[in-house]
Order: sequence, then C-alpha cells, then structure tokens
Amino acid sequence: MNDATTPRSNRLLVILIAVIAIAAVAWVGLARLRSAREAQRLAALPGAQTLATGFSDVERNYYEPITAATLLLGGEKAAIAYLHAHGIAKPAPIVVLPTGHATLDGEHLADALDTAYRLDAVHLKKATQHELVDAALGGILAAPHDPYTVYLPPRQWKQLDESLSGGDFGGIGVYIFQLRDGRILLQPLPGLAASKAGLTYPAILSSVDGKSVAHVATDIVQRWIRGPKGSTVRLQIAPFNKPTQKRELSIVRNIVIVPTVYSQTIDGFGYIHLSEFGANSAHEMRKALLALKAKHVKGYILDLRDNGGGLVEQAVKIVSNFVASGPIVSTIDRNGTKVESEATGDAIGGLTPLVVLVNKFTASAAEITTGALQDYHLATAIGTRTYGKGVVQQLYLLPQGGALKITVARYVTPLNRDINHKGLQPDIVVDQPLDIPFGSPQDKQLAVALARLKALTRSNKR
Repeated sequence: MNDATTPRSNRLLVILIAVIAIAAVAWVGLARLRSAREAQRLAALPGAQTLATGFSDVERNYYEPITAATLLLGGEKAAIAYLHAHGIAKPAPIVVLPTGHATLDGEHLADALDTAYRLDAVHLKKATQHELVDAALGGILAAPHDPYTVYLPPRQWKQLDESLSGGDFGGIGVYIFQLRDGRILLQPLPGLAASKAGLTYPAILSSVDGKSVAHVATDIVQRWIRGPKGSTVRLQIAPFNKPTQKRELSIVRNIVIVPTVYSQTIDGFGYIHLSEFGANSAHEMRKALLALKAKHVKGYILDLRDNGGGLVEQAVKIVSNFVASGPIVSTIDRNGTKVESEATGDAIGGLTPLVVLVNKFTASAAEITTGALQDYHLATAIGTRTYGKGVVQQLYLLPQGGALKITVARYVTPLNRDINHKGLQPDIVVDQPLDIPFGSPQDKQLAVALARLKALTRSNKR
C-alpha cells in the first residue's frame, strides 16, 4: 500500500513546489512592477526632482555632518508654516521618516507635500504647489542655522544670474553685509549716491521698495538695490546703534565704479585702505605697495576695517606680497580633507613695519589676510575683534531652475586658527564708534596705528 502511493505523493509534492515557485516569481515580478511604478509616481510629483536633488546636495556637501532627520524636519516645519500663512489653521500632517537614501527622502517629502496640498487645496488662499515646494526646500536649507546656506528660487536665481552677467545696472554705493542674526547691514561709501542722499552711517536695512529683506540672501538684496541708472530705489533703514529708529530713504541709482584700493602717505608712513577683495584687488594692491616703497615710506598701514571680504584667491595674492613662501590659508571639508593655498612666491620684501586695522565688520577674505599676517608675525593687528566668517560657499544649480548656495568647507589660518564664529582678536584693542569717519581727527584706531609704527621705527634705529 505504502509503495503504491509513494509515486503519487511525490508527484503532488513536485506540483506543489512548482506552484509555489511560480507564485513566488509572480510576486517578485509584481513587487518589482509596483516598485517601478512607485518610483515613476514619486519622480513625477511636482517638485520631486528639485527636492530630491536639493536634499541630496545639502546632506552630502554641507561642511558639517547633518542628519537627514534634521533636514526633513526643517522642510516639514517650513511647509506647515507656509500652509498656516495661506489660510490653513490645521494643515494635514507632513511627516517623513529618513530612509537612508537622500534622493528617496526628497521624493518622499514631495509625496507628503503633494498629499497635504491636495487635502487643503480647496481652502488655500493665493497659494501654489510650487510655492509649497519652495517653502519646504527653503526650510531644508535653513535647518543647519547657517545664514550663508540658502535656497535661491528660480525667479531670484534668474535675476541674480542676469545681474552677474552684466548689463546697464546702476548702484547706490554701499557695501552689504549679513550679520550672524540674519540682519542686513549697509555701509555707505563716501561721495556716492547713498551718502549724498543722507545715508552717512552704518545702517540696518529692513526693506527694499517695500519688500522685506528678512531671511533673504545678500546676493538677492544686492540685486534688489541695483537697477537702471537714473531709477529710484526706496530703502527702509535704521542706524546700526539705534535699530528702532527706522526711516525711509529714496536714492537715485548711478553707475558705481570704485577702485578697491586707496593709498596715501601719512606722517611719512604708507596708508592703504582696501575696501573689498574684488577681481582686480591684488593688482591694485601690488601697484600701491610698490609706489609707496618707491617713496621710501617708513612703514605701512593696511586698513581692512569694514572690509567684508570677497575673492579668496585675491587674498592669497595680496598676502603673497608680504609672505615669501608657505601656506596662506587652508580649507577643511566635512571629511577633514585639508587643502592649502600657498604663497605665490613673488613677495616684494622690505614691507615692514606693518600694522593692520580691523573692526567687527572685517570678514572672510579680510580675516584670512589678517590671520596670515599675524601668524607669520609680520603685522600688528589693531582695532576690535573681527566678524568671524570663516566658511566657503559653493553654488549648486537645480534641475528645474533655482540654485542652492551651500557652505562646503571652513577656513583656517597658517597656524590652524579657526575663524568661523570666533573672529580674530587684534594684538592691540582700540574701541571706536562705528560712525567715526576713517582718517578723520577722531579716528583713534588710525592714531594708535601711527603711534605703533613710530615706536617700532624708533626701536629699529637703536
């Protein structure tokens, strides 16, 4: 009996195994089909490409490790705030859990935004899904609490790109700084449109032509201020030391062409004021130094007060006039990779004694210059602690328009001093009100610099 039934049992077992195998293959195929369809659905969502690319760019490139959960929370909060601002008292929850894959996290956030928008679309006031995506991406970029890491939406990026490409644009003659608390500071240049219109002191900017500058990148603020020659721009400003005393100022734009270097001799010493590190600053600086040396000046003053920085390569070239060889500055990325920028090897020689003037608005490339000259014991820094911007930004273009400006590395001086959020302490501290004109009889910092040079030249003669 048992022998007779064994072949039949075996056949049934084989058939059962075959059925299970076919079902498993079908299930795997269906799962793959569903997965492919899900991937296609996610990729087709409004803003999915932008969010996926943006999320990935920040998570992978920001100069300090930052978790996906932190970035997602920033995007979620910003999206909820946008919905609140457009009439939704209780928006649908927007919650996305990290998957460990940056692109997928961005797509899942787009999916959550799409669901929330569809649920609340009937009640939304003057809102669009693209604006909701922009808000979320802005929240992702704001998550590190870094004022230099920002999202530039397509229209803002287009305007900025056009302004950088040239054209008949006028300005008002101000330097624009972004303080650590996000406020925008304007520093007027003497004799130009802003100062002629009554802006003669450092001022906090609230709005440009009625548009608030809160949480707006300095690049965009600059674009708003610029415009055709002869046109008028309205600024709401307040003195830096009296931020509640706001007033509106109308300024007629004009073509602004300002050399970055101004030099003269004072009491037999060479004085050079460098306003920013522009594309031609190193050439202008070397020319001024050689001219002063030809006059046999007894020492040099490099005035970097209110210098907000600029092109780092120009700082390296300028310091190379004083430093014969060795590193000028190093950048360190999130992985600890260090890249040194060396002196160019064409030092002028004999540019001593040297004093560098600094204040709380001496930043970025100006701090790199000061730090290097201090570390090589080539200069005495006089003034107040510098601003403390020691980070590098890189621009990332998004596939559907817009761009991200992300902090990708930090600077250190030749002796590995970290500038960021710390600034540089001058060798001689001299406090001075910000509204004192440089070079005026009330300029105590310049007076101390001259006294320092005179003392050094006397001691060198002994």
